[in-house]
Amino acid sequence: MSEVLRKLPRRKFLHLAAGAAALPFAPYVARAQAYPARPVRIISGFPPGGSNDLYARLMAQWLSERLGQQFFVENRAGAGGNLGTEAAANAAADGYTLLLTSSGDAWNATLYGNLRFNFMRDFEPVASVARGMDALIVHGSMPVKSVPELIAAAKANPGKITMASAGVGSAPHMCWELFRSMAGIDMLHVPYRGGGPALTDLLGGQVQAYMPTLVSCIEHIRAGKFRTLAVTAASRASVLPDIPALGEFVPGYDATLWWGIAARKGTPADILQKLNTEINAGLANPALSGRIAELGDAAFASSREDFARVIADDTTKWGNVIRAAGIRAE
Repeated sequence: MSEVLRKLPRRKFLHLAAGAAALPFAPYVARAQAYPARPVRIISGFPPGGSNDLYARLMAQWLSERLGQQFFVENRAGAGGNLGTEAAANAAADGYTLLLTSSGDAWNATLYGNLRFNFMRDFEPVASVARGMDALIVHGSMPVKSVPELIAAAKANPGKITMASAGVGSAPHMCWELFRSMAGIDMLHVPYRGGGPALTDLLGGQVQAYMPTLVSCIEHIRAGKFRTLAVTAASRASVLPDIPALGEFVPGYDATLWWGIAARKGTPADILQKLNTEINAGLANPALSGRIAELGDAAFASSREDFARVIADDTTKWGNVIRAAGIRAE
């Protein structure tokens, strides 16, 4: 499937949202006003409690209040989020099934070779919701207090320092692979079946380093339960201004994550635009944007065209990282 993706014209995906603007507008006004006429499901490809589930529920609550119909979350966990994405790809293109999409959909296109869908071909971008990052943390017993010290220790002890992840193809794994390649270091990758067990073992000292999503570890960071060396964005997180960015030590490093809403290709453009407008209104609401900020992320409003560009750019970026490292999903 990664070969199919590479052959798919990037321009075609970027024009999915823009092309709708050229269609006659008047015939669709009544339909847009009537939508939604029944409950709408938002599929999350991950179990309850994680960042994908959290953002799906925040959007479901907001859209339910704004549009007067129930938006509910359906968790279809498994295969790195692909079970949920596949279910959304097979749903009717009528706006009554949406997908809580994330950066994982961008890198899964290359990571998995046997997908029964093509994300860039089969989905329409609706709206972005949030941007975030991971953190580089180490257990307190580690004799390093900065990113340069960790890099030096890893180079002096190749393959000996243990780096946990939430599993092959998870956000912590992808952020780590980019760091490993750009810093030129070798550490022992220890994949877990989820972020919870990985964080538990980091706290207990069974592994020495980890790069969890900021959402999953920010309370532990604030409580000082481990040593936080950096965040994975090119610049510092506004909620943790004293924590340096990895890009300050590894020039050009930037591993930011995004979450958003997508719909099956062929969903009426007027419905997609209505959803985009309502979601952006929510992100401008101080209560909702404040809740996202509390989690360590930032509200990320965009047009459908801009969101399409983010998805296309990240699909290319992470595809290059995965191919260079020779990573395949387990």
